[in-house]
Amino acid sequence: MIRVLAFDVFGTVVDWRSSIIGELERFGNRQGVQRDWSSFADSWRAGYGPAMDLVRRGELPWTRLDDLHRRILDELLRDVEIQADEDDVDHLNRAWHRLAPWPDAVKGLHRLKERFTITTLSNGNVSLLTDMAKHAGLPWDCVLSAEIFGHYKPDPEAYLGCAQMLDVAPDEAMLVAAHPSDLRAARDAGLRTAYVDRPLEWGQPGRHRVAFESGEFDVVATDLHDLADRL
Repeated sequence: MIRVLAFDVFGTVVDWRSSIIGELERFGNRQGVQRDWSSFADSWRAGYGPAMDLVRRGELPWTRLDDLHRRILDELLRDVEIQADEDDVDHLNRAWHRLAPWPDAVKGLHRLKERFTITTLSNGNVSLLTDMAKHAGLPWDCVLSAEIFGHYKPDPEAYLGCAQMLDVAPDEAMLVAAHPSDLRAARDAGLRTAYVDRPLEWGQPGRHRVAFESGEFDVVATDLHDLADRL
């Protein structure tokens, strides 16, 4: 019996790419500069995995995602030759706290919340996820983060720590994510898995889409309403 639904957030619950592009455009207007903000957003997101790997390998001490995002942002701004006040860059870096939900997300989460405990299980730090929930109206019962466990996904400690924190067996928790790699790591740690399709995460339908085998995950859904129907 599934008691807990643990959600990946970036891309699964919120539309990070459109939100970040919008924030970058407003930043550019304030600075009086124009760049390829879509490519900038993609590069910012692409730096996320390598930055976390620095922590995993011990090349950086534990560093929360806000600070990893800032390292990447500072480098990207240098690459495109933009200099801005510290306050402006800090506000831009916190754009990840202000992401918009996918159209089905809020109502879908409310439906799922009626039957299950719903929590984040994200690499975002706790303050980021809390601010995002307030901004987007996400009705979490609990906000859990890799920051709490000192391990970024896909380290098994993050998935097992979520189950332990909510006092359930691993197979009583289900990870909900739009990313097969995340789901495979959760499955290997003993959690149940639900794939939610987000074909527009990277803008164009199917861009960066990762294939998976039929039956590889416990549930495959088109959105959170479909997930609620299937569960």
